[in-house]
Formats: sequence, structure tokens, C-alpha cells
Amino acid sequence: MRTAKADDIAGMADVYAAAWFHAYRGIIPGRELDRMVRHRGGRWWRAAIQRGAGLLVADFEDSIAGYISYGRNRDASARGSGEIYELYLLPEFQGLGFGRRLFRAAQSDLVRRGYGTLVVWALAENELATGFYEAMGGKPIAKALEYFGAKVCERVAYKFER
Repeated sequence: MRTAKADDIAGMADVYAAAWFHAYRGIIPGRELDRMVRHRGGRWWRAAIQRGAGLLVADFEDSIAGYISYGRNRDASARGSGEIYELYLLPEFQGLGFGRRLFRAAQSDLVRRGYGTLVVWALAENELATGFYEAMGGKPIAKALEYFGAKVCERVAYKFER
């Protein structure tokens, strides 16, 4: 695990697209899913790196297998001081320990920054994500609705304490 750099932009964009299509096809309507993936091009990733966002990547040989982004909790109703915003892996790297290592590295960095608890949100229908966060010790603490065009999805917040 290492901090993302400008050379990683294309790899992170590829991970984001592949992971979103794998995780959310059949959950998020196709037009909305396509729009969200297109939004995350090189310009978006370059800005995230330049603003110093908490962003780690998992390397495998010469490519990016996955990434995690994190920082201060954005939603006071979730009662966590830190937040993992995103954790995505290429589908072929799921279930191999990369997600656990990225999660633990981000969690440790958040603790070093003074965030003793953290929250992560996942769509309730995304069983891969909810199962992962529960296996990592997350406790469901809140629910909210998210809209994707005309479709309404429930999302769940998991809280982790160090």
C-alpha cells in the first residue's frame, strides 16, 4: 500500500470503472451508472491527488489492483470522526486480501490523524460490500436513501472503533 501519485491516475480510473460496473450493474440503472463512471476521468483523479486527499493504492506488478480514499467524516449523523469514502478493487483482485490491507492502512492513518472511530457507507443491495464491512467488524449504525434517477436505494453506515 502506498500513497497515490499522478502516475496512478489512469489505473485508478480503470479500477473505478471496472469495480462500479461489477458491483452496481443491476442495482444502479444503466444510464445513471454510465454517467457516474464517465464523471470519474483523469481530471477528477488529478484534482483528488493535488488537493492531498487520503488516497492509497494497492499495486500488483505494474498495475493498480485497487484504491481507498478517506478523510474526515462528512456526515455528522453517522457519529464517526473519520470516514472511508471509497474502497474499490478490480474484480479479479477481490477476495485476495487487498481490500483488508487497504482498509487497515487507511484506518491506521486515520487513527494517526486523531480519528479514533470511522464510518463507511455502502449500498444495502451491494452484498459484497456489506459482507466485507461486517466481516471487518463494522456495526450498522444508520441508514439513508440515495437516488439514482428514478430508483431509490438504501445505504447503510457501518461504524468501526479502534
